[in-house]
Amino acid sequence: MNLLDTSYAAHRLLAAEPREQHTLEVYLDYTCPFSAKLWHTLTTKVVPYLTKEGANPGLSIIFRHQVQPWHPASTLLHEASLAVEKLNPSGFVPFSQALFEHQREYFDEATVEITRAETYRQLADLAASINAIDDRQAMLQLLDIQPNAEPRNAGNAVTNDLKYHIRLARAKAIHVSPTVALDGVADDSVSSSWTLDQWKTWLDQI
Repeated sequence: MNLLDTSYAAHRLLAAEPREQHTLEVYLDYTCPFSAKLWHTLTTKVVPYLTKEGANPGLSIIFRHQVQPWHPASTLLHEASLAVEKLNPSGFVPFSQALFEHQREYFDEATVEITRAETYRQLADLAASINAIDDRQAMLQLLDIQPNAEPRNAGNAVTNDLKYHIRLARAKAIHVSPTVALDGVADDSVSSSWTLDQWKTWLDQI
């Protein structure tokens, strides 16, 4: 059950062993506090638990982008993560971790008076500071809007990548973050506040 385009292989947070039987998709927004909480639980507790021998019931976990447009900076953060993946796929997860840790710096009140280009530079600095990328300028080349005598809404070098992820979520009727889907079916019972024991109980039912 391979639901992940090979272009975005770094979005797979956990690979099923020995073979994939189920897929858990987590739809998260980098500027959403509840998404940050769920990300933290998954990456520091659930994934380590499932990597233990015999603990994984054939489950693959995939990160999905769920941009909440009422927080304008959200789009820029998700673009930045896609740019990092293009430059260094192994940097995607560490950079995502950094984005969640620094998310308050990109809340509405923190970004209302800075430009899109300035935000991109902050994000490139963050990526470089954790060694998610080697070339800050290469990341900015992917993110910056190129000037044109006639405005065309052409976007940047990761616009089509972001469109792909947005369309994927829309096609599955995903409306909020965080949302968890098992084998393509959203499960609203899953909570960002769950403990590892609650996750274990849920996983035992798969």
